[in-house]
Amino acid sequence: MKILKNKLKSQLNIRTQKDFPIEGIEFIDIMPLIIQKETFKEIVEKFVEEIKNKDVDYIVGPEARGLIIGSAVANELKIGFIPVRKAGKLPPETVEKQFEYEKEYGKDKLELPKLINEEYKNKKFYVIDDIYATGNTMKAIIQAIQEIGGIIKGQGVIMNIKELNNDNVFSLLDVNEE
Repeated sequence: MKILKNKLKSQLNIRTQKDFPIEGIEFIDIMPLIIQKETFKEIVEKFVEEIKNKDVDYIVGPEARGLIIGSAVANELKIGFIPVRKAGKLPPETVEKQFEYEKEYGKDKLELPKLINEEYKNKKFYVIDDIYATGNTMKAIIQAIQEIGGIIKGQGVIMNIKELNNDNVFSLLDVNEE
């Protein structure tokens, strides 16, 4: 992995695991960045700086690492947080539409929770995840929110694998797979 752009001052401790979760996949684990308190703090601060003037109502974060990062950013911005979970993991009150998407190693299905006392329509959302690889998780979430009337104000990740996607995502690290 070659780093093309780095917006973080903290030490980059990223580990990879060959053949995880299936043979042929090299899993990029950003969890060491979250474990280090100064790096995690810097990540949250960078996202807050990026989002604070975008008039966002909710941060949306898919499991697993998007939940961690997104909830911390939402807390700092003093706005709501919407967890996106795999089908069947949220309590029964979910948006009727589930969305399926392709990952590097198979298909998955995600659900959005129903909002309390309001709808997604005309609300403004910013989606945060850990890594933009195929982009299919982010694309599926954005499409689902737009289909139920939500407005996407942006999308951001810690790491963007440049040769696998376009530049329409805010990222703290841009890398090439090598």
